Amino acid sequence: MEKKVEISMLWQIYGKLLTEKQYEFIDYYYNEDLSLSEIAENENITRQAVRDIIKKGERKLFEYEEKLLFMKRTINQEKLVHNILVNLNKIQKDSSDEQVTDILEEIKKELNCLV
Repeated sequence: MEKKVEISMLWQIYGKLLTEKQYEFIDYYYNEDLSLSEIAENENITRQAVRDIIKKGERKLFEYEEKLLFMKRTINQEKLVHNILVNLNKIQKDSSDEQVTDILEEIKKELNCLV
């Protein structure tokens, strides 16, 4: 997974556990695509200070994920649900019983609510 996407996902999961500045700067940098210089100028601090705050925040996000594994579990759950839906579609396609088809359709709807 691309680092930018990974950080953005981790930020969504664990962002509120960061300091206010780490939360804001990571949002500006990864989600709003501002440069370090732009953030520094907006906040009246040095580019290096912005970089340090972002790097500390990134480390914290990775530490939280290493301990709690929410993102990993979510990705695994989404893969599992996707595989179940694929198999349900195969069964539904090959089934001639209307009652089975209706039950499978209801299961698919419920699974889609999970992702």
